[in-house]
Amino acid sequence: MYLVSGVSFVSSSDFRQIAIRTQSGKAERLFRAAVSAFCSLTRPSRREIGQLEDLTLPLFDDVSVESRRYVAAALSECEYAPAALVRRLCEEPVDIAAPLLIRSRAVSDIDLIALIGRHGLPHARAIARRKDLNPTIADLIRALDRPTLVRTRDPEAAPAQSLVVKAQATADSAETQQTPGVAAESARRKLRSMMRTGDQALAAKIDAFPGADTFVKLRETALTGNAAFFHTALADALDIDFSIAQSLTAHQNYAPLLAALRSLDFSEDRAFLITVAVYPGLFPHPQAIRAYLDRYRLLHRDAALDMVREWKAETLSKTVRGKPPANGDSRRASNSDEADAPGLRASSRK
Repeated sequence: MYLVSGVSFVSSSDFRQIAIRTQSGKAERLFRAAVSAFCSLTRPSRREIGQLEDLTLPLFDDVSVESRRYVAAALSECEYAPAALVRRLCEEPVDIAAPLLIRSRAVSDIDLIALIGRHGLPHARAIARRKDLNPTIADLIRALDRPTLVRTRDPEAAPAQSLVVKAQATADSAETQQTPGVAAESARRKLRSMMRTGDQALAAKIDAFPGADTFVKLRETALTGNAAFFHTALADALDIDFSIAQSLTAHQNYAPLLAALRSLDFSEDRAFLITVAVYPGLFPHPQAIRAYLDRYRLLHRDAALDMVREWKAETLSKTVRGKPPANGDSRRASNSDEADAPGLRASSRK
């Protein structure tokens, strides 16, 4: 510890020695002290961020609500807060998680959507207080908070505003009837807008998790709205026949796709992003999102891998019977589209 202009600071070496100096069994004190020391670091290294997570996450279930609340408040002001610890705290009741939901920069837009899906209105209302909140998320929260009411500030303006709302609803309804799939494309457009804001962050973290390239390819092809692109990328990712990849999304049932994504060991938020891009109409409310995330968590990866093995066996059976894989021929119809987007073309199959 050293002094600068009369103010004491904890050095990074002090932070690394906290676990050694603190007596065993003092989980409460260690939990608070480690986070306090970390927050005093001006620019912590990746190693120090990892050390804090390694130190605090095993203690999480042993500390009191007051300590969790204290740590959440401290990390909400921390520019380089450890993501794993922040996500764990955000899963707590809103009276603990609120500072992070309102202020933390470590919580991404996709994290916010998943939290609303899992925890509903209490977390949503806290998230609504964030500065510069993504408009799509703000709309979702307003729909959840006031599904049937229209607020009016001026009672005299209520009739006119009501007419505007009715006219807009009529126009939206007419547009949807005249253009099939317009709602799905609108959802994809909003997702693309959200993802553009996170592209730089994803590029910086592209090597941070296994299968990052596969995830990016599946995400981008799903967001094009062109099924052939997505089925090609999915067939390459799973090493299965193109026609089998097509069959996984042939019906309004995301269970086969869920198993495919689980076999790739994607996190639940990444799997949900791909699924909602393919099936935007299946998630009209937070309860549907929560149900998806619950199913994804409960599906064991070994069970998902067994399903993929069956699909691969079917691919091999077609080859043995002399039927050529469908991957090359089925994509010829969309060659002109692929010429416009060469970066989305999956690698040629063996």
